[in-house]
Amino acid sequence: MPAIVEASYETIVARIERLPVSNWHHFVRAVVGAASFLAAFNAVAIALTATVLAGLWHLSPVKIGFLISGQFAGQWIGTISFGWLGERCGRIFTAKLTVLIIALFGLASAFAWGYAPLLGFQFVQGLGIGGESPVATTYVNEIAKARGRGKFTMLYQVMFPVGFTTASLVSVWVIPHLGWRWMFVLGTLPAFLIVLLLQYRVPESPRWLARHDKLEDADRILLRLEKQIFGEAEPPALLAAPATKFKTSVNFGDLFRGIYLKRTICVWIMWLCASVNAWGLLLWMPSLLHTAYRLSVAQSLRYSMIGNIFVVIGGTTGAYVIDRMGRKALFEVTFLLAALPLLLVGMIHGPTGRTVLILATMGNASITVAELALSMYSSEIYPTRMRTLGTGTAGSWARGAAMITSPLIGLILSVTHEASAVFLFLSGLAFLGVLTVFLFATETSGRVLEEISP
Repeated sequence: MPAIVEASYETIVARIERLPVSNWHHFVRAVVGAASFLAAFNAVAIALTATVLAGLWHLSPVKIGFLISGQFAGQWIGTISFGWLGERCGRIFTAKLTVLIIALFGLASAFAWGYAPLLGFQFVQGLGIGGESPVATTYVNEIAKARGRGKFTMLYQVMFPVGFTTASLVSVWVIPHLGWRWMFVLGTLPAFLIVLLLQYRVPESPRWLARHDKLEDADRILLRLEKQIFGEAEPPALLAAPATKFKTSVNFGDLFRGIYLKRTICVWIMWLCASVNAWGLLLWMPSLLHTAYRLSVAQSLRYSMIGNIFVVIGGTTGAYVIDRMGRKALFEVTFLLAALPLLLVGMIHGPTGRTVLILATMGNASITVAELALSMYSSEIYPTRMRTLGTGTAGSWARGAAMITSPLIGLILSVTHEASAVFLFLSGLAFLGVLTVFLFATETSGRVLEEISP
């Protein structure tokens, strides 16, 4: 039987660190990953159905823009508000709430009878979609041990581009044959099963429980896991865990105190640089390829599919090298591999559409791998008492970028009348990301969370 030790925050952390990755870890990561998959599926569903809705309901481009931006506005609020709630009510409680919101208001969207109700339903669903990400990422990070945490968490992060890609593939058949409403039905019905699995099969984060003086609950969860993993064998000796001093409360201002001021500003800049690039390439590339580089509409639309496939490949590859390379090196390489191809597109005189397609796909895949790693990194650089708050606030920059990037690029085009100016702008942001990482990022690879963030 596992040796009995006095429960404290330090021993809870040490017991998490001595657990080998087991079937239990893979199972709970799969459940949380399924929630993230559905969040991504639903995030893109409204954009995929917008063209059909424009014809059915006679919607102007402005109304379509508000419909898509309305969900992003909900996501922006959700990342911050549910990040705050995750600190007070627990990771799993908050995750269940966000998935339930995604399910209920996605289903409501399927039965929307007009523009205004759908806009409202999408805004509220956006709260859940935005809130799910920081809470889920934090939970996966908190159950992982320091060694191999990068791979363990990034394999979960890959579920986001898998969700985007799956939605795009499904929409090709579902919308013409079953109708637009079925995109929302398919994206939400499995969510009710995920809520049940979160309720009955996924325990609360022992780190969060210990931080909130629920040591008996944390101890009970770990005893069950230790018995399951070690059986009757004596578990390894406890590793030394850094002593932890707690504050009685946490607020937004704590993100800017002490060592966290530099970390917060650094990760915000990284998120902004990565997200403007990612959304700019996602939203504008099909149009630019068709209008500026003379590719057919079919060739231009295939860009998004090719880009998503390479993102999944890149994200999976990144998961297997991030612990060896380290976080800083991975960020430097991915930002640089995004900046250079985009710089080439902007500087080459009269590039062919295929050349632009290849270089832009390279840039898009690289910058999105950086985004996937950023979600994990954001939850590593803050302590347990404010991990979801810090992760959610940092991630809100991605949602803000989704709202401002499209009109910003439109402004650049209207002023310069040159597509190359867009690529030079995006390249400049990627180079800013490289510089920010080099000067200010903190290496977290292979370190216990409490050592990184006291």
